Amino acid sequence: MPDPNGFLRYDRALPARRPVPVRISDWREVYPPAGETLVREQATRCMDCGIPFCHDGCPLGNRIPDWNDLVRTGSWDAAVESLHATNNFPEFTGRLCPAPCEAACVLGIAGGQPVTIKQVEVEIANAAAANGLLPLPVPPPSGRSVAVVGSGPAGLAAAQQLARAGHAVTVYERDDAIGGLLRYGIPDFKLEKQHIDARLAQLTAEGVRFRTGVNVGVDVTAEQLRAEHDAVLLACGALQGRDTPETPGRALRGVHQAMAHLVAANRAVAAAATDEPGVAVTGEGRAARAVLPDGTPIDAAGKHVVIIGGGDTAADCLGVAHRQGAAGVHQLDLYPQPPSERDEARDPWPTWPWILRSYPAHEEGGERVFAVAVQEFVDDGTGQVRAVRIAEVTVEKHDGRRVVTVVPGSERELPADLVLLAIGFEGTEQQPLLAQFGVTRNARGAIDARDDWQTDADGVFVAGDMHRGASLIVWAIAEGRAVAAAIHGYLGGAGALPAPVAPAAQPLAAR
Repeated sequence: MPDPNGFLRYDRALPARRPVPVRISDWREVYPPAGETLVREQATRCMDCGIPFCHDGCPLGNRIPDWNDLVRTGSWDAAVESLHATNNFPEFTGRLCPAPCEAACVLGIAGGQPVTIKQVEVEIANAAAANGLLPLPVPPPSGRSVAVVGSGPAGLAAAQQLARAGHAVTVYERDDAIGGLLRYGIPDFKLEKQHIDARLAQLTAEGVRFRTGVNVGVDVTAEQLRAEHDAVLLACGALQGRDTPETPGRALRGVHQAMAHLVAANRAVAAAATDEPGVAVTGEGRAARAVLPDGTPIDAAGKHVVIIGGGDTAADCLGVAHRQGAAGVHQLDLYPQPPSERDEARDPWPTWPWILRSYPAHEEGGERVFAVAVQEFVDDGTGQVRAVRIAEVTVEKHDGRRVVTVVPGSERELPADLVLLAIGFEGTEQQPLLAQFGVTRNARGAIDARDDWQTDADGVFVAGDMHRGASLIVWAIAEGRAVAAAIHGYLGGAGALPAPVAPAAQPLAAR
């Protein structure tokens, strides 16, 4: 049984981050591996509650108390097995998920200190990687084949589950490398790409085939794909960035979508890491220049950067700007500064609270400005942005609609040579494959699924952000596992695969 006094003997603690001056000089991960003593102490804090609400906080249904206790007792191999029973890629979730499980931890009631679930998870994943990610033996071929379009966490999770059930799976990716946003959207200081490569080696050994540089709907038609496979899964993500076309000066040079900046930076870092010719590098693996596909520089070096948005993507841009050597960075948020602790009246435990979240990138520099909105991108006279004109605002909701009011006399300018829009996503991109498969985007820009995860086209399934809209990586993996179960049943597979969520499932919320 668990230690009933563990949470009394040990306070919540995380490993120290690498020093700021050191980590902004390279692209390695911010957190070093934690020592075993620290991890086991933190796992000991888990009470194995009679009703473990952490299960409800995580859509994967991770057996959190189980593997916490296994770590506490030093049973690392069993902890690895328990964790992988519900999560295909804990090395990704342990690094990237904001941990709604921790928000639902019983120790977090009334402002307490929840268990460091995410840290324990990533250390279990590290232990698995240290021993090598061995492929599981797969059953005899089923004779049925599945095409997975998109290689983000939802597509990869589904591919692995289906391959382990004996189906022939081919993953189609339009980029030149597998991983989706894991590869080209998430900076290396949060997820070094060796973790992706190790998992891909495991999937390949389990029989998954990968085809990169294939834009389904352009290079391969939907008709061809359906003729070659018994079922198709669409897992193309939600990459349509929200824009502000009505803001004066939006068309100026130097104003970009955040993802353009992140993708270019990731490509530059990847090229530097492989010593690709023509890529200038300074320092330890630091890419000196990031460019758009047309060769336009989108590097923050020496520039005054303004990031519009207050979420994860904005923080990623902030960290990249620091490492590229920005002269200064302002991060703008439309909403007022959140409280530092949960407001029980607004967000009662165990729901996800609206609080001020500071990422490692904020520790590295830059200035956060709350309750402001951009009024204009200011031209330098040559078509290049030189500043943003902002104003203080109040935000209220009336009849479910957001109403933004400018505070009179509050306008001012911030210098800006590079402006990055990190204000969310509007769903999956409008692309040729949608019409070819006979599916359409709904009002949220996503693709609807029936109860069996099929779209309006028979035999064509959808999962992940393409179905849900931009969401957490745990939801993507959960939907990937669930849609794999549905496809397995559709193909007449024996038995049942685990299905942790239904198409209409929603995060834990107060009613």
